[in-house]
Amino acid sequence: MTNTFHTVTVESAAEAYVLSRGKARFLSIAQAIRAIRTLMPACKATDAELEAMLAATCIVHDVPVAFDGTAVDGSEMRLHA
Repeated sequence: MTNTFHTVTVESAAEAYVLSRGKARFLSIAQAIRAIRTLMPACKATDAELEAMLAATCIVHDVPVAFDGTAVDGSEMRLHA
């Protein structure tokens, strides 16, 4: 019996996360980045690169997105109801 392990790329992780959230009201960029960093602790992509990758994937798959990550000044942005 042979065990085959597939290499997970950041792009495939981002796409899998977006697709898993397709039925949600929206995808939280902050939560997605935390999930990818948990899955891939050695990920060298910056938060800005991950945000762009996730946003592009959301557009391709028609998933609403909330840009609730970190603001330019370093403060954490929050969504308000």
